[in-house]
Amino acid sequence: MRSVKSLLAAGAASLISSMAFAADMPIAAPPPMYAPVAQPADFGGWYLRGDIGFSNQSVKSVRKSDETAYSQMSSFNQTTGFDTAGIFGVGVGYRVNNWFRTDVTAQYRGKSNFKGSDVFNASAYGLGYSGVNNYNASKSELLFLANAYVDLGTWWCVTPFIGAGVGASQVNISNFTDSGSVTDRITAGPTHNGPSASYATAASGSKWNFAWAAHAGLAYKVNPSLTLELAYSYVDLGSGTTGAIVAYDGTTYGNTMKFKDITSHDLKLGVRWDLNSPPAYMPPPLVTKG
Repeated sequence: MRSVKSLLAAGAASLISSMAFAADMPIAAPPPMYAPVAQPADFGGWYLRGDIGFSNQSVKSVRKSDETAYSQMSSFNQTTGFDTAGIFGVGVGYRVNNWFRTDVTAQYRGKSNFKGSDVFNASAYGLGYSGVNNYNASKSELLFLANAYVDLGTWWCVTPFIGAGVGASQVNISNFTDSGSVTDRITAGPTHNGPSASYATAASGSKWNFAWAAHAGLAYKVNPSLTLELAYSYVDLGSGTTGAIVAYDGTTYGNTMKFKDITSHDLKLGVRWDLNSPPAYMPPPLVTKG
């Protein structure tokens, strides 16, 4: 009986000793804690842009400001064309959110050589005549637009977009010449006066117009601060005018040459610099206590 009591006493002493040892052990450290990660805001910020490209222009018609001469023509055929010219643009914009942005742009559209010709038959004062006019000139523009764009989603860092803009253009026409020939004929008989050369020039002229444009293109995001663009624009530049026409003998009749409805198909390469790109995200350090 005494041995049983001794065994129970020894077991109790051992249990009490183990409990005391456990109480002296350090408390285990809590699991690691991470600082909350802020979600990216659904808006952008300011950006700068630059563009270079070239134009492919056309004009509806080129005529004298005095239209009365054209009413006497029984036939009139005109061909016109512009050479390609360079485009240089800068701008500042604001990206409102991930799909909508706006900017204001200014372009200098370099000098483009113009060539045109008229072939006509007409009659006046009982005389029939026919002739050819050959036109040469240079044209350049300043173009200012306020634009808005819709970005249509991003695939493999490429974002297609569409847009439109309105603003003003200054059309400048210089170095205008008109060289050709005219043949007079008496309508009642076969007598011809023969072809005679004609030549005229016009002073430089400038005209401001309402202008608008439609845009489409692809944007490639190189990094958070830099985006490249390949874009097409259809631009309506309005009309242009020369100064007063001067005949070969120095006579000034007060007429000018009107370039009506100038439009252009532009292809441009652009760069956008984001001024509000956040720094690259770094994970927060582990936080422990103990």
